[in-house]
Amino acid sequence: SSLAMEFVGRLTGLALFLNVSVSEKDASMTAPWTPDTYIAALHFAAKAHLGQLIPGTDIPYIAHPAQVAQEVMAVIGAESVAAPDLAVQCALLHDVVEDCNVTVKALEDKFGRAVATGVAALTKDESLSLEEAMRDSLARIRQEPREVWMVKLADRISNLMPPPAHWSKQKCAAYRAEAGLILEALGEASPLLAQRLGEKIEAYTQYTV
Repeated sequence: SSLAMEFVGRLTGLALFLNVSVSEKDASMTAPWTPDTYIAALHFAAKAHLGQLIPGTDIPYIAHPAQVAQEVMAVIGAESVAAPDLAVQCALLHDVVEDCNVTVKALEDKFGRAVATGVAALTKDESLSLEEAMRDSLARIRQEPREVWMVKLADRISNLMPPPAHWSKQKCAAYRAEAGLILEALGEASPLLAQRLGEKIEAYTQYTV
């Protein structure tokens, strides 16, 4: 839709601004993400998620992976990250296999093996129970580079927003506990993301009591 494409355009401009800002801030830091790779992943994700909305809202779904990418990019500006492009691309693409008609092979053909395997690890196995699927995904993520771990941390940071109105306190408590598992398993990948997720988990307590 035109709204979604306008949104994507604004995100692209913001990302390019942040890229320049990080570069100018400290030239000794890891080189920031490459604008062309960001744009390619953003546009691919926007097309894959076209017509989808964030549950319970009228906001185009692409806002979620874009928010995850922004969380990751903020860390790239403050911590040493070995593969910034891998982190940003996996952030933007992390839901396209799980939620869209996109295959891991299609991702590999377009973005390379590292991105494809990263997104595959971030994709839950729907043949498993919810609890088993999370533990399985975390185990597979831990076999990937730390940049993929960062994406999962950022994903849960993004998702710890006010829950849908129909969620019970028990469901919210389970979701909060799951976030604790993510933090325990992956927090060492990024002190800043770990701190931010910990704060989000603490704030989420209000929905469980």
